[in-house]
Amino acid sequence: MGRRFRGPELTWRRIDHPADAVTAGQRVTGEITDVDTRRGQVQLSLKALQEDPLVPFADQAGMVTTGQVTKLIPFGAFVRTADGVEDLVHNTEFREEPVEHPGQIVSEGDEITVRIAEVDLVRHRLTLSARNLPHNGKRSLL
Repeated sequence: MGRRFRGPELTWRRIDHPADAVTAGQRVTGEITDVDTRRGQVQLSLKALQEDPLVPFADQAGMVTTGQVTKLIPFGAFVRTADGVEDLVHNTEFREEPVEHPGQIVSEGDEITVRIAEVDLVRHRLTLSARNLPHNGKRSLL
């Protein structure tokens, strides 16, 4: 049977290409998530056997931490607060008055201070806010 990995099932971290998580010919251990006998394919999840990096945040709503801005998009910035934990600071959460684009406030690679406003283990996401917090980067968020 052929083996096929779906990108999201390789790792909890965000990757651009499967080669960022595994190499051709590498032996891996995974959980079988689907068997398609017609096509002769087995779908595996490597992520299913890895510890969910969001679980330690389960009771951390309200916690203030720092993280690195990893990507800017028109309506916010993704911030990595831990390995495998990357979530959005929406434009409305940078300061009291919403910004039109996060590039007005931060750049990719900046370290910023954020508050974990909400932890949603079911949807696997944190809600982050940078309102009224100290800042370690070049530009003030206030």
